[in-house]
Amino acid sequence: MGLFFLKRLATLVATLIGASVVVFLVLEILPGNAAQMLMGPDASPEAVAALAAKLGLDQPAGARYWQWVSGLVVGNMGDSYAYGSPVLDLVLERLALTVPLALMAMVITTVLALAAGVYAAARHNKLGDVGVMTLAQIGIAIPNFWFAILLILLFSVKLQWFSAGGFPGWTEDAGGSPLEALKALLLPAIALAVVQAAILARITRSAVLEVLREDFVRTARAKGLSQRAALWGHVLRNAMIPVVTVMGLQFASLLAGTIVVENVFYLPGLGRLIFQSISNRDLIVVRNCVMLLAAMVIVVNFVVDVLYAVIDPRVKASDI
Repeated sequence: MGLFFLKRLATLVATLIGASVVVFLVLEILPGNAAQMLMGPDASPEAVAALAAKLGLDQPAGARYWQWVSGLVVGNMGDSYAYGSPVLDLVLERLALTVPLALMAMVITTVLALAAGVYAAARHNKLGDVGVMTLAQIGIAIPNFWFAILLILLFSVKLQWFSAGGFPGWTEDAGGSPLEALKALLLPAIALAVVQAAILARITRSAVLEVLREDFVRTARAKGLSQRAALWGHVLRNAMIPVVTVMGLQFASLLAGTIVVENVFYLPGLGRLIFQSISNRDLIVVRNCVMLLAAMVIVVNFVVDVLYAVIDPRVKASDI
């Protein structure tokens, strides 16, 4: 297990370094002068030069990359030009909303998808299977932002059960409470989860059907084990490798996909920060936020790789 973990950890570090290089180079090769974009077309050359020196744009690209990466290691992301505050403080403030939103959406996705996928597989080619897969196909075709608007129209405008937007905060000092905060995140989480749950349900159904054809399942059933016990006790765990793979990718997708939904519900999360920073041409914030999202995706994939060995020891043995 130790060698397996070290190999995955080395891959994690190498991928993070590669992602940082790509993020830095992509913003470096963008046409135009960042200082000129921030100051506007009517700014004097002296003001543009002063801002370029302040942002470190007058230094070689290699020096700027090393300064940025070394700052990330110690938690120094620089200062935002548009907000006039440290980027780290802005990111941590927004992550307090985005991460719980993504986790809530992932929980909803997992519960719905596993229940629907196992139910459909247990009733293969029957009415229940056809009905679940039809709903899953409809769910895949629904855009998140359109479904979010439908949820607002139904539950906020018509029924008035939820607020149409905004976030009250997690504490009383911020004007809210944990219960009110979770309530404000419920509709956005459902809007994010509907497409992912539909995809994961189809993957779960296919994986469970494949395991159901294995000899050990027929042996367990022949010994008198009920279908429910065989499904949840033996089949599901052996079918979890492809399911966990998709779940890891989906959680990373949920973190990145909050940009649209947060703007629909007017939530002050990381996605809205990126959107506002792009509008304000605040490249320092954009670069650090994009790198943070990339790092989250890479770390989630690393966790999924480690979970492979926990779920199925044969993965660890074959890798070594």
